[in-house]
Amino acid sequence: MFARRFRDLHPYVPGEQPTDREYIKLNANENPYPPAPAVREALDSFDIALFRRYPDPDAHALRRGIAAMLGNGITEEMIIAGNGSDEILSFVFYAFFDSDAPLLFPAHTYSFYPVYAGYYSIPFERIPLEKDFSINLDSYLERPSSGVIFANPNAPTGRYLSPAEIRRFLERYPADRVVVVDEAYIDFGGESVVSLIREFRNLVVIRTYSKSFCFAGARLGFAVADPELIQALFTTKNSFNHFPVDALTQKIGLAACENWPYYKAINSELAQTRDWFSGELRALGWEVVPSLANFVFVRKPGFTGDEVYRAIKAGGVLVRYFDHPGIEEFVRISIGTPDQMRTLLAIMEGITRI
Repeated sequence: MFARRFRDLHPYVPGEQPTDREYIKLNANENPYPPAPAVREALDSFDIALFRRYPDPDAHALRRGIAAMLGNGITEEMIIAGNGSDEILSFVFYAFFDSDAPLLFPAHTYSFYPVYAGYYSIPFERIPLEKDFSINLDSYLERPSSGVIFANPNAPTGRYLSPAEIRRFLERYPADRVVVVDEAYIDFGGESVVSLIREFRNLVVIRTYSKSFCFAGARLGFAVADPELIQALFTTKNSFNHFPVDALTQKIGLAACENWPYYKAINSELAQTRDWFSGELRALGWEVVPSLANFVFVRKPGFTGDEVYRAIKAGGVLVRYFDHPGIEEFVRISIGTPDQMRTLLAIMEGITRI
């Protein structure tokens, strides 16, 4: 009854959404703050009659707004928008990665990468991380590949590569193979490599509104690249769905990027909370991987990650546990408000081996 390609699917598993009680939800890297007031104003002023008609299939106004926000000489022709960065990733995998050589990505990273590779029958190779969980880009030059993709900061570790490190890699990597830098978490302390796009025509930068723009429930993301690569992504998009971003999301997405100072302020506050929380955990004897994302990756010596996850959940807080060899002692904790993190800290302080 089912096609072989369907039987071979291994779908992405999102963070749990239990309904048995009220939890402080720190397991999905959602932003704890509301969108900018201008987004509410855009919602209130939206003409519902527009739902009768199809939206702008190319999201021109939104793309112009994103380009203006990014600066660095970025133009509308260098941007494509989609229903979250996951949809953009799907276009990227389909358009740029082939079966002549494996796609390379870190051994521990966003778990949708192997899902899409399997979906499109793209061979892939997981490149080991260093002992401190950092990405060693030199190791990606030592083997043939159809392309490279990595998150920066990486997930679930939070480790970060500077633009200088990525530039050195791009200077040595084959110019006819695409390098994708997934910047879902870049606005919490890192520096984007968007400025390198004009210099390296094989570089694709993917961004999402879900994290730093507080839009996880709206679904909006975009890619930035050389116009030739963006046109290839439009060709791919229009072979799947000509109308990916609805009219309402286009409008509120534009309002959000026009009010970037608001988001810069709340993300700076979140980063300060992350650094304070990390320091408090270290003082209690926890190992915390250095992070520039809106989460931290931690372990308590002598405990399994599952034990820590269950103890925290029993206290009314959800965090993420990945039962994968090499990281099974760790849990990933999204950063919430200071009050939420103080509540969690009290729970974690009580996790001791009797």
